[in-house]
Amino acid sequence: MASCASGSAIMAAGITMPNTGHKICHFRQPFLSNTLHTINFSNLQCRSNPFSAVVKAQAVTVEQAGSQVTPKTHEAPVVIVTGASRGIGKAISLALGKAGCKIETCGGQALSFGGDVSKEADVEAMIKTAVDAWGTVDVLINNAGITRDGLLMRMTTKQWQEVIDLNLTGVYLCTQAAAKIMMKKKKGKIINIASVVGLVGNFGQANYSAAKAGVIGLTKTVAKEYASRNINVNAVAPGFIASDMTAKLGDDIEKKILGQVPLGRYGQPEEVAGLVEFLAINPAANYITGQVLTIDGGMVM
Repeated sequence: MASCASGSAIMAAGITMPNTGHKICHFRQPFLSNTLHTINFSNLQCRSNPFSAVVKAQAVTVEQAGSQVTPKTHEAPVVIVTGASRGIGKAISLALGKAGCKIETCGGQALSFGGDVSKEADVEAMIKTAVDAWGTVDVLINNAGITRDGLLMRMTTKQWQEVIDLNLTGVYLCTQAAAKIMMKKKKGKIINIASVVGLVGNFGQANYSAAKAGVIGLTKTVAKEYASRNINVNAVAPGFIASDMTAKLGDDIEKKILGQVPLGRYGQPEEVAGLVEFLAINPAANYITGQVLTIDGGMVM
């Protein structure tokens, strides 16, 4: 019942927009080295170590004058997505990259950054990479996370702390660093990927549930603190989302899981990405802040 990718981060990749001939380049930065590589967007593979993607997506508004509709393309916002190597993070990065090519054949742009969001120095370096490349940060999507599941009676302090450090402290560090940039221009969007287990709990996930509940509380507090600076802060709480892990479950376990979901199926990473894309770059989301939007097939009503 999670939307997580592995926590330690090194590898990244470059991407090419399909059917456009234009490239989205990822900055490959293992151990903070500096080399540039590109690979095919459609072949971007899941990796055990996630990276953070800095995506420059295209924002578009439509103005209507009489019977004529004239699209106007504005400067593409700079978006940071943590934990972008697989699952929901990958889907979000692809969605935002593709959003950059819906109006023109210019192609999106992206950098990838290897680091650990639970380490302040890595977070500062990530933000600096984005600012050095494009001058600002417009949107932060805190997605990176891990699980270390086990019943509380058997859970070790290490299992507890690793999840809290990455899933909660990492969100705090990234939010604090990105908000400094956003405050200067009095504009920004922060979207935290929480989980329904942060709302209702789950057997064997005391650490994960606590971290995601903390993310929800952090979201509401930061939304109140930064509202006067025109910074919107929201959380998305996925339920059971299709992943490599769910694909390996037996029929009996899957039947039990889906029995808790009124819609009777797993959610898809692309469905979560669509909601995040709306919150991140759609002007219709500008009046939404401090909210927790569940996307769980009706589990939590």
